[in-house]
Amino acid sequence: KKYSDHIAIPVVMQKPVTVDDDSAKAAEDEVINTATALWTRSRSDVTDEEYKEFYKHVSHDYAEPLTWSHNRVEGNLDYTSLLYVPSRAPFDLYNRDASRGVKLYVQRTFIMDDAEQFLPLYLRFIKGVVDSNDLSLNVSREILQKDPNIDTMRGALTKRVLDMLSKMASGEPENYSKFWKEFGQVLKEGPAEDFANREKIAKLLRFATTHTGDAEQSQSLEDYVARMKEGQEKIYYIAAENFNTAKNSPHLEVFRKKGIEVLLLTDRVDEWLMSHLSEFDGKSLQDVGKGELDLGKLDTEEEKQAKEKVAEQLKPLLERVKIALTEQVAEVRITDRLTDSPACVVVAEHDMGAQMRRILEQAGQKLPDSKPIFELNPDHPLVKKLEQEANEERFGDLAHILFDQANLAEGAQLQDPAAYVQRLNKLLLELSH
Repeated sequence: KKYSDHIAIPVVMQKPVTVDDDSAKAAEDEVINTATALWTRSRSDVTDEEYKEFYKHVSHDYAEPLTWSHNRVEGNLDYTSLLYVPSRAPFDLYNRDASRGVKLYVQRTFIMDDAEQFLPLYLRFIKGVVDSNDLSLNVSREILQKDPNIDTMRGALTKRVLDMLSKMASGEPENYSKFWKEFGQVLKEGPAEDFANREKIAKLLRFATTHTGDAEQSQSLEDYVARMKEGQEKIYYIAAENFNTAKNSPHLEVFRKKGIEVLLLTDRVDEWLMSHLSEFDGKSLQDVGKGELDLGKLDTEEEKQAKEKVAEQLKPLLERVKIALTEQVAEVRITDRLTDSPACVVVAEHDMGAQMRRILEQAGQKLPDSKPIFELNPDHPLVKKLEQEANEERFGDLAHILFDQANLAEGAQLQDPAAYVQRLNKLLLELSH
């Protein structure tokens, strides 16, 4: 029954029965297979209820699926697929080594559960069946890995799933929102694993942004591009430990001033995602906490000249701060990110981001040596106070306090919290006299 339930030819087994009069045993024929395979029927002949019931049969899930795709392919390859998107995530979704995949049939004969060769890892939540007329009945997992026909089927089935999700996103936004909450983080693995479909996957991604101001990941990259300001050439984003840290980051101050939208990334996979999703719709993506901030045409020529003039005037201050923080920073420079905060820390263009460093550190991984860049806001009263400070010891304390506060604002842990508290207390006592 397990292997032959859907074979069209009836499978008959003799079943012994008891005869009442003399307890003699006789044999009775019993058909043990249902001899019906739902996926072999025409789509117009199958009701939604039948599709839903079959999903529960193949997935062992009591909840109904969000959507499904039933397709027959004929030509060089002859196979049928019936693929479902579940409505809730399994408990082991984030275990990349857990069993996954569709049920494989060959000519309606069941071959194996969890045939993972037919879909990439980032689509491991998909359930359903694939029935091929081209594979051998004695096919094994090892043979599947070497068969070139499987690669062709894998590519076609992957595109079918992505098309199914795209259709849901455009036609059933409420269902897609449910899908994203359950499986969004897994789909974010896609651009790194599937270069050929990177643009398709990118259109399916959803993010929180400064446009909505809430933590719900509901905005697409297409939504962002449609709202870009005139002259804006890049898609800006910030990665942080949590939503509030991202939303309130000092790095966003100039973007709020100019009314530029920024993606707020807080999932653990986000920084890895962005390292493989370098552009969308011809526009590059830029981390606002990395390297030199280039606003392109959004910065006026007057603003650029004014910054260069101030940087030249404050060169002595920058050199003093660099000496005071020589063990902590790689460079000290004037910022064009800040309007309200006195200072911020910036990661060098090609260095690992702060969020990724924290994740690897928590996992016990050895981290590459790197120092951040320290940026000062020349218009802030504390920076002006720092410039006027003649006492080198007090200057060093104030420089360290500003640096530690900039790290705290980014959600980072201080390397020496006790020293920060001592310097702050010392400064407070001096102010009270």
